[in-house]
Amino acid sequence: MTELRTAPTEPPGLTQIMDEMAAYHSEFAKTYANHAPMVLVALSRIGGSPERLRDFFEHYREDKKLFAAKSGRAPIDATNWQSALGERDREADFRAFFAGEVARLGIDGALRLYLTPLARGIGASALHALMRTAYAVLRASEADTAIALAYWCAAYFDMPAPTGAAPLTADPAEVLARTARIEALHGQPVRELLWHNIRQSAQTPAFAPVVDWLAVDAHTTRRLAAASIALFAATQEFCALHAVTGTHWVRLVLPHTDTPELLQRHYWQVIAALMPQMGFPQLPDAATLDAWRALPAPDWPQIEAAAAASYDEHDISLVFSAREEMAVYGDPLYRLAAARRMGLVPAYAENV
Repeated sequence: MTELRTAPTEPPGLTQIMDEMAAYHSEFAKTYANHAPMVLVALSRIGGSPERLRDFFEHYREDKKLFAAKSGRAPIDATNWQSALGERDREADFRAFFAGEVARLGIDGALRLYLTPLARGIGASALHALMRTAYAVLRASEADTAIALAYWCAAYFDMPAPTGAAPLTADPAEVLARTARIEALHGQPVRELLWHNIRQSAQTPAFAPVVDWLAVDAHTTRRLAAASIALFAATQEFCALHAVTGTHWVRLVLPHTDTPELLQRHYWQVIAALMPQMGFPQLPDAATLDAWRALPAPDWPQIEAAAAASYDEHDISLVFSAREEMAVYGDPLYRLAAARRMGLVPAYAENV
């Protein structure tokens, strides 16, 4: 069993708002993910005052037209939970089930039991169920964990499963480059919702082998992080932003699964599935990345202040995750790319 880190003392303003979150559905119109429960935590971590937290939440609630969590339909238990996967109208039933499971097993025990069968569906809500799980771990919250697992189940859809074929590379960037050469992915329509584009790639037969391509070892987490920040630094693209934040979320969750290789393999499969929406970008070479690392960029307090003043949930999410990842890996690309996202540095490449 993995001990959860003790959650830092939260400011009262955050705790009060987070206590309200369970009343809201995990999605709003068109199955867009409700980011508020996670972004408010990130906002607090980058310096948002209690007044700013309340201001952001009220703006987000009205702008996104959040609605109340729906009532349950029928009980879910250990014998039938998998048969209800992907049924969005069963989220309340899943919440009740996982509240009991987390109370019975604890956070680590529940995640350890359920993340392995759920790994293939890590693309649920375009990684936002993973996001909710990661922030539940960050807060060491049993209530948040139950809601996160419920959302993962309700929004679940299958990605192609590993076949056991020999991997082709240890470099996640090479997986993306190989994915870009899958002709059947070119010319597909780009849909409004990220998870629709992920599912579209997953349903393309030529995409099926991608899950086997990455060799996973003790250094894979670092390699995923390096590829993700290189991708975002080069493009500032919306899906690439989710690669940076998603890699942070995976790192938080990995200690609580018995199958970290499976989780990482399916995670990067999802990022590869978004290559058509990203326009099949080519990652910069090492010399270009090193040149960018040498460029001046503001310090984190200035970047955080800009993000904390933003009403764009992705500004806040990206800046918090980038700061946390740089603290682990030390790559100054995180600071440069985050500053560029916030308009604090000029363009340093054609795409940004």
